[in-house]
Amino acid sequence: VQLQASGGGLVEAGGSRRLSCAASGSIVSMRDMAWYRQAPGKQRELVARISSGGTTNYLDSVEGRFTISRHNAKNTVYLQMDSLKPEDTGVYYCNAIFVQYGSNRYDVGWGQGTLVTVSS
Repeated sequence: VQLQASGGGLVEAGGSRRLSCAASGSIVSMRDMAWYRQAPGKQRELVARISSGGTTNYLDSVEGRFTISRHNAKNTVYLQMDSLKPEDTGVYYCNAIFVQYGSNRYDVGWGQGTLVTVSS
């Protein structure tokens, strides 16, 4: 299973950006999907998570500015980022928990990361 993230780039403070992450491969079922980020010199942190049923959770600092969504048929997760701030700068990684064909356990996958830079 591969996760391919896209949508990063340079944006001015106050602007918007939409990230996408598509999972491909022999996936039987997809559970939670999420976005993490890692700023320079900092640990990776959970930004937003969405369950298979659509329940969402957000990092306090992005609540009300970011929106996570998913397209279950496409095994794709999105992150709409509005009112971006310089402190949102970092590498954004998508994450997914899924079951593969022929397996009876959950596996965890990570995308390659996409850099978002917010200029002040």
